[in-house]
Amino acid sequence: MTHYLDRLQNATRKYWNKPALNNVGGISFTYGEMARSIERFHIIFEHAGISKGDKIALAARNGAKWGMAYLAVNTYEAVIVPILADFTPDNTCFLVDHSESVALFTNADKWEKMDAAKMPRLRMVIDVESWELLYCPDDQLRSEFDQVDSLFSSKYPEGFGPEDVNYPLDNLDKLSTINYTSGSTGNPKGVMLTYRNFSATIDFAQEHMPATDKDNMVSMLPMAHMYGLVIEFIYPLCNGVGIYWLAKAPTPSALMAAFAQVKPYLLVTVPLVMEKIFKSKVLPILEKPVVKFASHIPGLRCIIYKKVREGLLSAFGGNVREFIMGGAALNPEVEKWLHRIGFPYVVGYGMTEATPLLAYEGHEKYVMGSCGKAVADVRIDSPDPEHVAGEIQAKGDNICIGYFKNPEASACAFTDDGYLRTGDLGVMDRDGNIFIRGRSKNMILGPSGQNIYPEELEAFVNNQEYVIESVVLDRGGKIVALVYPDRDAMKAAGADPEKVGAAVRTGANRHLPSYSQISAVELMEQPFEKTPKLSIKRFLYK
Repeated sequence: MTHYLDRLQNATRKYWNKPALNNVGGISFTYGEMARSIERFHIIFEHAGISKGDKIALAARNGAKWGMAYLAVNTYEAVIVPILADFTPDNTCFLVDHSESVALFTNADKWEKMDAAKMPRLRMVIDVESWELLYCPDDQLRSEFDQVDSLFSSKYPEGFGPEDVNYPLDNLDKLSTINYTSGSTGNPKGVMLTYRNFSATIDFAQEHMPATDKDNMVSMLPMAHMYGLVIEFIYPLCNGVGIYWLAKAPTPSALMAAFAQVKPYLLVTVPLVMEKIFKSKVLPILEKPVVKFASHIPGLRCIIYKKVREGLLSAFGGNVREFIMGGAALNPEVEKWLHRIGFPYVVGYGMTEATPLLAYEGHEKYVMGSCGKAVADVRIDSPDPEHVAGEIQAKGDNICIGYFKNPEASACAFTDDGYLRTGDLGVMDRDGNIFIRGRSKNMILGPSGQNIYPEELEAFVNNQEYVIESVVLDRGGKIVALVYPDRDAMKAAGADPEKVGAAVRTGANRHLPSYSQISAVELMEQPFEKTPKLSIKRFLYK
């Protein structure tokens, strides 16, 4: 196994003058500038009395300086605690305190809403945008912070060059990161990840999704989310890739402009985004009568599908080699069309505890409906793993070591023989492809003991006209579908809401066995509330 800090160290030395961390249309730092800033922070940490293993929290919006702060902490061997920027001020304060953080990187406007008294261990708070101190009760430390340039010059009187970049490599089994899976103030689950965990995933990514210094990445996912952190930031950066963040909210127009400018080689997103793009931009073309007619002629069909594929790829900058989707199942109807036109997509499977990959397969061998093949040692806890769904369990170098200050959750998370209990249900075919059936906690028990997976029913509901997204749940023994419809399209077509609901129920039930038939459809006025990972907060709709 190659330590990922060894990869980062080599990339920094080799691509010293190449752009590394960038905001689209904004600031840009070369690998050399990144390394100098990291060393400045190491000096600050030393003067602040921060030791290896101390915790430093990072609760800020995405951007080039977010990446700089993360790497500064990570290469110093302090434990980085990335906290989602969308958490409330109170929840952020609670997690900073729970993690025992002695320093905090954040945005000035976020700090204004926090209460320092709730985080008594903090020695300093640094503004991610300006690198200025927002809080520091120690006057001497404040003075040394202001003199960091002179301290840096004294330490490196002949300048700081590539040969001065030396990151620690003897720490594979030391704690690197604590990543909280929610902002809960109850009994929070801070996933403890080691340098080995990260190195294992980055080794896998380098082998199966190789990148070079000629590539660029548009980073869209929250950096405090493990998929964004590892796949959109650390792994590509270790290969000389330029990372580009959208400094503002990723509106469709801003995204398209960024793709055209940066021309990313890889795109990581959630299925909902791809489904919206496909249904609004591609499906109307494919359903035109003349296109439908031509698609029945083999020679013309190939030409049409190629044109559609190339048009869709060009919208993402034209250089994307693969689209990775995760976090939810891809709509089967959309997936069928993506497969038909030869679109280079895969649906992966992961979770924070696996840093984050559990399954992946390159698009050339990817099997529709699956989430790829196991990244580590994965098994299905079932008497017949190929046909009877069981809990997906995993073991390997990428699997976390437990939850911070939560021994009960840590004990429950692993089997007696050391496998992580994912809480997901699935089957595995004879070729090793994994098919997720749903979350064990979401499963509905049918009237005769049948296992009903809401996610499978939702796939059929989402295929119905006017449906944007849905949640299927059990209410008093009846299966109900909550649907957020496209009300603009309904209004334009003069569609009656009651008839739309009835049509959705009828259309979905056509494909469902008798024991999982939907009894009622309720149209929602507002979109479903979501987590920062864009997963629906199901617990709000029970």
